[in-house]
Amino acid sequence: MSVEKKTAREPCCSKLKMFLAAMCFVYFAKAFQGSYMKSSITQIERRFDIPSSLIGFIDGSFEIGNLFVIAFVSYFGAKLHRPRLIGAGCLIMAMGSFITAAPHLFQGPYKYETTISHFSASNGSESILPCLTNGSLAQDEIPTVEIQAECERAASSSLWLYVFLGNMLRGVGETPVMPLGLSYLDDFSREENTALYMALIQTMGIMGPMFGFMLGSFCAKLYVDIGAVDLDTITINHKDSRWVGAWWLGFLLTGGVMLLAGIPFWFLPKSLPKQGETETEKKSNVLEGEQSRFIPDNNKHSNAPDKPAPVSMAALAKDFLPSLKKLFRNTVYMILIITTIMQVNGFIGLMTFQPKYMEQTYGQSASRAIFLIGVSNLPAVALGIVTGGFIMKKFKLNILGTSKFCITASLLAFSAMLVQYFLQCDNSQVAGLTVSYQGAPEVSYQQNTLISQCNIGCSCSLKHWDPICASNGLTYASPCLAGCQTSTGVGKEMVFHNCTCIGDSPLPYANMSAVLGQCPHKSDCDYMFKFYMAVTVIGSFFPACAAIPGYIILLRSINPELKSLALGVHILLIRTLGGIPPAIYFGALIDRTCLKWGTNQCGGRGACRIYDSIAFRNSYLGVIYGLFAASFVLCGVLYNRLSHREKKRALKSQLKAPEQDGNAVSTGNGNVSSTIIKCDENPDQETTI
Repeated sequence: MSVEKKTAREPCCSKLKMFLAAMCFVYFAKAFQGSYMKSSITQIERRFDIPSSLIGFIDGSFEIGNLFVIAFVSYFGAKLHRPRLIGAGCLIMAMGSFITAAPHLFQGPYKYETTISHFSASNGSESILPCLTNGSLAQDEIPTVEIQAECERAASSSLWLYVFLGNMLRGVGETPVMPLGLSYLDDFSREENTALYMALIQTMGIMGPMFGFMLGSFCAKLYVDIGAVDLDTITINHKDSRWVGAWWLGFLLTGGVMLLAGIPFWFLPKSLPKQGETETEKKSNVLEGEQSRFIPDNNKHSNAPDKPAPVSMAALAKDFLPSLKKLFRNTVYMILIITTIMQVNGFIGLMTFQPKYMEQTYGQSASRAIFLIGVSNLPAVALGIVTGGFIMKKFKLNILGTSKFCITASLLAFSAMLVQYFLQCDNSQVAGLTVSYQGAPEVSYQQNTLISQCNIGCSCSLKHWDPICASNGLTYASPCLAGCQTSTGVGKEMVFHNCTCIGDSPLPYANMSAVLGQCPHKSDCDYMFKFYMAVTVIGSFFPACAAIPGYIILLRSINPELKSLALGVHILLIRTLGGIPPAIYFGALIDRTCLKWGTNQCGGRGACRIYDSIAFRNSYLGVIYGLFAASFVLCGVLYNRLSHREKKRALKSQLKAPEQDGNAVSTGNGNVSSTIIKCDENPDQETTI
């Protein structure tokens, strides 16, 4: 008579599903925060007049915050109240966003660099002589060290430290969300549901960047001092490289959303019954259920007791180093970590400077570049994550099948990324920087090439960037350097006339006039940009397909009792070696391709205004290609290791089968039975049976 086991029916709104919904919301909120920070990188760089390498360091402060607490949270947090720790982290993240926005309250109105204000008149019909006037300014453009230091103190140029501190606090608050949240979910959900739940969380998480980038695009179009400055009086628009959007506004909004996301976690219990089981079954099967998910390593581990006794914090601390040593001996786990570090380096560098790459290479405005990333690339990532989770659940892939799927998806993504190298536009035509004053291609990193026979008598400043677009299609660094003699109009409608350098150019022109702003790229660049966006969408989909399967391999490669520690160490190393360095060294490499640096309020070097787009592409994409190529080599090593391990497991299963048959039959030969048992103890004796 068979007894059919009854499984406890799960209510529609169980506490596990409430926790799942809360995790989805907090993943959305933290991704909303993080992506808005990424989308505001250019605005912050311009507002504080800092180089890309420093803005990369500020961006990496998020990971620095992780380093302070992640080991403690991951190891001790698993023994404490995990949901409440996540709620406390949300509160800290909200505080971090508010602190990031604080410098706007202490800074005065934004003063962009311009030469127009020195000679423009209130009467728009009045003729002026910018060439001659600018010459008198050039004599006093080099301040003394004392004057510059006093100026920097008055200008509060070190207020970027608030942005650094706020971003670091966000990193501290984000620490408990992933290791404690995912381990909590994996502990109390069915094994077959884990991949789907993670896919749902990651999908909701990817919705955050979509809204974050769209918010970043919206704020980038709003002037930084909106409401305090008459926009009709300024001479720049959102397409200008000196424009600074209302970067601070988005941090206030994302901080408020994070406050709401943390509320549900304060009301969730410390532990739950196993999904589909009663409380009694949970107590009896918790260890067995965990061990069935674990991929054993070659190292021998002692059997855990059926019911672990409560331990003190001192005992936990004493066991920390042995647990860490055991974790680092897991070869599959270590290969996974190194591979992920390589890929995260490439991904962080790609995402941090992609808007700037689109600006410099294809002539897109910062707001448009951010918007397109949010509405095209990120939905492809969301679809890829769902697809990966669905394939895992539908086909029930084993570890080798999962690793094959991950490697294939990564190779397809790398192929799409290689195509991007050939989708290149020419440099913007700026006289004296990318072309000569006669229009011939000639890239120069030296400022003296801005001087030509047509403007040598003007004694122009070489430090300022105040571009004008001439009727011959060339951009000039300032009206003075174009040799302009008169102008009409005010504000954005100002037009310059009698520009001697335009007349000296052999390029066709209608007249010797110019308007404010850089000239747009050639028409074929827009056509090339459409191909670029299509390729980036494909390149975003395939690596996202491998996200959930890769995480499943990680979870199944570690001892269950070390799960929270392993996830914490995984995040720690990824944040340290994968999150902090790339933004810094990518930024430093990109700074080397700068053709014209701006000037801050105190006469010192500010943010870069224009780059050599060819050198930018080689540095930016070249490093990404190298990192991903190295990760593929490690993927091959990982697959070989997993394949070797699975063969050993299969051999062990085959050796156990005869032993079970011998124990079931009472009329067998005792010597044979003893030989089989001995063979199971020492698999190397298989050939002697």
